[in-house]
Amino acid sequence: MKVLILSQYFWPETFRINDVAQGLHEQGHQVEVLTGFPNYPSGQFQAGYAPRGPARDALGKIGIHRVPLLARGHGRGGRLLLNYLSFAVSAAAFGPFLLRRPDVILVFEPSPVTVGLPAALLRRIFRTPVVFWVQDLWPESLVATGSLRNRRALALVSRMVSWIYRHCDLLLVQSRAFSRSLVDHGVSLSRIEYLPNSAEAFYRPVELPADAPERRLVPQDGVMNLMFAGNLGVSQDLETLVEAAAELRHEPVRWLILGDGRQRPWLEEEIRRRDLQGCVQLLGSHPADTMPRFFALADVLLVSLKDNPAFRATIPSKLQSYLACGRPVLAALNGEGARVTRDAGAGLTVPAERPDELARAVREFIRLSPAEREEMGECGRRYFLRNFERQYLLRQLVELLGSVAARGITKEHTA
Repeated sequence: MKVLILSQYFWPETFRINDVAQGLHEQGHQVEVLTGFPNYPSGQFQAGYAPRGPARDALGKIGIHRVPLLARGHGRGGRLLLNYLSFAVSAAAFGPFLLRRPDVILVFEPSPVTVGLPAALLRRIFRTPVVFWVQDLWPESLVATGSLRNRRALALVSRMVSWIYRHCDLLLVQSRAFSRSLVDHGVSLSRIEYLPNSAEAFYRPVELPADAPERRLVPQDGVMNLMFAGNLGVSQDLETLVEAAAELRHEPVRWLILGDGRQRPWLEEEIRRRDLQGCVQLLGSHPADTMPRFFALADVLLVSLKDNPAFRATIPSKLQSYLACGRPVLAALNGEGARVTRDAGAGLTVPAERPDELARAVREFIRLSPAEREEMGECGRRYFLRNFERQYLLRQLVELLGSVAARGITKEHTA
């Protein structure tokens, strides 16, 4: 099967679609990728990538076609909108000339949903069906992050989303709770399938040698290591983390933060302003495949999101990574992410945007014995293997892509 993956983000940017592409290739399918030049999350193009025009690249034997786009810069306002639109326009303009006709187009859609615009054009030109994997809900995510508040603009975005969904032959949702939004945008349940995210194969429990370099960054000195890993953005509710850390500044807990993002300067300033350097430490960004090594040194892994309908419906992809590594989880969020944590028996959950509740849960983790915390982690690992295991979900994806490719474009959705 010839699969075209359409995604604004791809390797060397660290998104889960990288592993999906490699997994499809491992199973014998021919994979090509249409993407932009890497500039996430820093907002600047990575070294060695100069977007003067379309370029060829490769990840192993996976062919990558890169089209020029405007870098996201600070990731705010008009600049971010131009980043989104520039990729949509560029992919639509260059894609038909760069690509061979695939059997099926798989669209990976974390924000922005505008990746669906070139997908609709390629669908029409190649007469190839589109499978659209919804990772973020629009316009709900725009409201949740405060990116857009104007009601008329939101109504226009909502109509665009409905148009994009109409030009897809199958829509995959990473959370069952997403289905309601899709139905509200005119998608029939018969065109919706649940396919959650997995985690790369390197996410697994590991044992570190005594001289592992990660040990120099994560002390093992009797203080509980509470670790947050991932994007430092508006959605992650870092305000609640800082408030709870300030309340617990004299408790035996160390807040370790791995990652980068638009909120990092704010976080650095808050740590200085509140004099939290002794209990909150920023460890910076590290390659994704080193994350299990850091997780192995954490006593508890933290996932957090703001309280918003879009985030309540979301299963944060880092949760699968945490569960896969067999570490106990503290989930400071509402909705599906909290449900998964509870169902797995993987740790403790507290309501989103409640620093007092987060502090209370941290104190409870401090009181637990290492054996009790390890049992939570083992429960989470077992739940991951039952529900999110990589090969199992890849087989499901292949079956869905194959059935859509065999069926072809569905006439009732052709504009």
